[in-house]
Amino acid sequence: MLLVRHAVRTVLVLVSLVVLSVGAPAQQPRNEPGKFDFYVLALSWSPSYCASLQERATERPTDPQCAGRPFGFVVHGLWPQYERGFPSFCQKPAPRIGRSIADNMLDLMPSPRLVYYEWNRHGTCSGLTAQDYFDAVRKARAAVKLPAEFAGLAKPQMVTPAEVSAAFRKANPALPAGALAVACDTTRLTEVRVCLGKDFSFRDCPDVVSHACSRDKIAMPAVSGG
Repeated sequence: MLLVRHAVRTVLVLVSLVVLSVGAPAQQPRNEPGKFDFYVLALSWSPSYCASLQERATERPTDPQCAGRPFGFVVHGLWPQYERGFPSFCQKPAPRIGRSIADNMLDLMPSPRLVYYEWNRHGTCSGLTAQDYFDAVRKARAAVKLPAEFAGLAKPQMVTPAEVSAAFRKANPALPAGALAVACDTTRLTEVRVCLGKDFSFRDCPDVVSHACSRDKIAMPAVSGG
């Protein structure tokens, strides 16, 4: 009798496991090129990056982003994303990109090293060729209008994350609050992250927004370096 009960219990457990496995959603492939849900366009506030670099460096920074003409918002990257989390380094080694591609991106991403790194870490997850990926970077950047009040910022400002978000939404009336996240370090605005569908239309991204800056006030160093 005990053996029968044990056998019945075992069968019930196995049936339950089968039902659960059938009903569970298929797990999304991870780090498979082209298998992602949307993009994040990360726009870095260049003066904050250069200030941080200066603080860490023992010598004057040699990054061309900080040594040439002053920059405001620049493209940090275009990042394929899952609804939760993101893929990275999807091809090892990454296909090499020509210097001409990097040179052609310097108006948006003013550092060859940044261009190469973003391709290796994020571009390889797009499922696109290098040329098509950087064409996508341009399309994504063209989809987002920068707030006029931050252009050529001559004096440092203290702002709230909400003020930065509001400025971007005013400049882009179709941009919903749930598609944008303001990022910061301990004291400064670091970047603004805008979520875009694969067609470069704005779309909500709760996981990205949940990691937004929570500080009351953050600094925006001046574009002029003042």
